[in-house]
Amino acid sequence: MKKLLAAFGLLIGMCFTSSAANADALCQGKFPNLITDVCWSCVMPIKLFGSTTLLSGGQEDFDSGGNSPVCFCDNPPKVGIPTSFWEMDMMTDVTAVPGCFPLLGGVRVNVGVNSGAFGQVSDDQSGEIGSTRASFMQVNLYINPALYVMGAILDDSCLDQRGIDIPWVSFADPTHNDDELSGIMTPYAFPFGGMVAIGAMSADAVAATAGFPLPEIFWAAGAYGHMYPLTGNNEAHLSMEQTARLQTTRVLAKLHAAGTQWSAFGSDAMCRYYPQIIMDKRQYKFTRLYPTPQTVKINGKCCDPIGRSPILTQTNTELPMPGWRDFGYAIFRKRDCCSGATPGH
Repeated sequence: MKKLLAAFGLLIGMCFTSSAANADALCQGKFPNLITDVCWSCVMPIKLFGSTTLLSGGQEDFDSGGNSPVCFCDNPPKVGIPTSFWEMDMMTDVTAVPGCFPLLGGVRVNVGVNSGAFGQVSDDQSGEIGSTRASFMQVNLYINPALYVMGAILDDSCLDQRGIDIPWVSFADPTHNDDELSGIMTPYAFPFGGMVAIGAMSADAVAATAGFPLPEIFWAAGAYGHMYPLTGNNEAHLSMEQTARLQTTRVLAKLHAAGTQWSAFGSDAMCRYYPQIIMDKRQYKFTRLYPTPQTVKINGKCCDPIGRSPILTQTNTELPMPGWRDFGYAIFRKRDCCSGATPGH
């Protein structure tokens, strides 16, 4: 009954779209409609017994290892079926206004600190890479385990059971504005600023466009640009869609580096989550929620792995209207787990 009431509350709170929740003209947004704004086929493919595809939906996947038809866990003891799918459990919004939450209907809070750190796109096209512009944006991360709350798939042990929360906001993170300070968290990224390392980004972009990015090239985010530094600065701004996807990627990489975001795919995740300091980019796919939901399938797909060129998805996203620099995404994470009954269930 508690789970049913939570699901009902979530649907009531998020299925109805809304204009800005306050009178602040700088902060725009709407609540995502979980029925119409989310491309739920991103959950697929769903696999059982290690290799048998139950549902594909035309969506992409990568081999995360393990072909055994059964699995075992020791704590708590369990015998189950290896199960694989993509779970929506997080969202981000990227905004030019500190303290603005576009995916909460455009609510804006008084941040106190960094209140003047507004996002901006430089008009100067003499950037470090060719003739590109630079930009800076703020980011908010939401935990939204919608599948668990709605009880939509499999058993609870295979789903993120965290409560709905906003665990990280960029305006409260002193490393978000400072490239040098952010480098202290990821000292291993310093050697990858040379031309050879930069050139490897092209290979990553090609791989992401054809399928999934290359985990070995961890310092690149494919067609989005540099993975590091993990800040709100983008020295190669091409479009707001590209910058917003890069910022979403960097937030995930930052939380992995800090040890607060754990991985959930592969044989190591069958019985529990595990820490992964250098993020494997293949484990996440994004689908846009705001300003226009990415529900129209392109080549049969409506969600994209990290680093894929956004040239086909960014049509009609930068309109001359308030909040045109604000973007929101649903994050689908690859989940491999041992689905089965445990004592007491």
